[in-house]
Amino acid sequence: MQLVKTSRDTLLRPLQIVSGIVERRHTLPILANILIRKDGERVSFLSTDIEVQITTHAQVGSGNDVAATTVAARKLLDILRALPDSGDVSLTLANKRMTVQCGKSRFALQTLAAEEFPTVAQAESYSAKVTLPQKTLKHLFNMVHFSMAQQDIRYYLNGLLLVVDGKNVIAVATDGHRLAFCQVACEEEFARQEVIIPRKTIIELQRLLDDTDEPVSIEIASNQVKLSFADIELISKLVEGKFPDYTRVVPKGYKNNFTIGRDALLRSLQRAAIMTSDKFKGVRCIVTPGSMKVSSTNADQEEAVEEIEIDYGGDSVDIGFNVTYLLDVLNNLKCDSINIALGDANSSALITVPDNPDFKYVVMPMRI
Repeated sequence: MQLVKTSRDTLLRPLQIVSGIVERRHTLPILANILIRKDGERVSFLSTDIEVQITTHAQVGSGNDVAATTVAARKLLDILRALPDSGDVSLTLANKRMTVQCGKSRFALQTLAAEEFPTVAQAESYSAKVTLPQKTLKHLFNMVHFSMAQQDIRYYLNGLLLVVDGKNVIAVATDGHRLAFCQVACEEEFARQEVIIPRKTIIELQRLLDDTDEPVSIEIASNQVKLSFADIELISKLVEGKFPDYTRVVPKGYKNNFTIGRDALLRSLQRAAIMTSDKFKGVRCIVTPGSMKVSSTNADQEEAVEEIEIDYGGDSVDIGFNVTYLLDVLNNLKCDSINIALGDANSSALITVPDNPDFKYVVMPMRI
């Protein structure tokens, strides 16, 4: 039975969309496969790792048959990428094998029964539904994703806190050493709701979302979130646990603050970082009226010193930071200048963007 007949690129797109979450080594071998369902010309492609599930559709079916099977995602993707651009590709199913044919190239792949494929059960009801332009949601994630923890024992930090509150949609991420906060406004108004979306889901969404005004619908349930945009549907389990109270982490009332060029500071920190080691990423920042001095040393007694002129008349502050935490935020911001507010050597620093109250970045000091 012929499942699909279409051009290589038309078939490649849905496969690339769903294959991002497929893991080669899983306790369930069938999860290395994708589920292909054909209903006439409409063909759906589905992948899952039990935590996240992605589905997309394409009008690439051949004939009016209804059929379903599962096949190794990576193999099929690698075959299609290796085929020439021109010419049609056909997928045919017979005797539990899928044949991929293009011109004089032919590949026979093993399949596993569609009935054995474990799909994620959808929530019976969603308590909130928010609609945003894709580029707005992508911007929200881009501004905070770098602060998510990786494999932290405090599992609730290995994700992003999404808050719907009134007309604001807020994203917060922290690994315990720094915290990023960003919010955007939406047209509708909602009762406050907080969910923690897993790290893997956020990274996948950053890959899938486009920089367009096309809408993305976010539906929130008690144990899962569903996002629908273009011809993609993504369902993800949520992380259980209590996220830290970010409102208490953001410092208020610092009197030592100054504005500095983002690019000038970024370049200085990149140069100073050369002298740090893999184990110790500390840089020392000495802020005095009129200047900011950035320095770093290593175990070989080597040293880097950078000095930047700033418009500042406050107290002298001598403070250390993990340079990676500063580089992460500066690389993700797209503004010309940033504002830095400091307390003392033992207090967190607050980085904001002038005239933009929607973004805040808090970084804890480091003993140097």
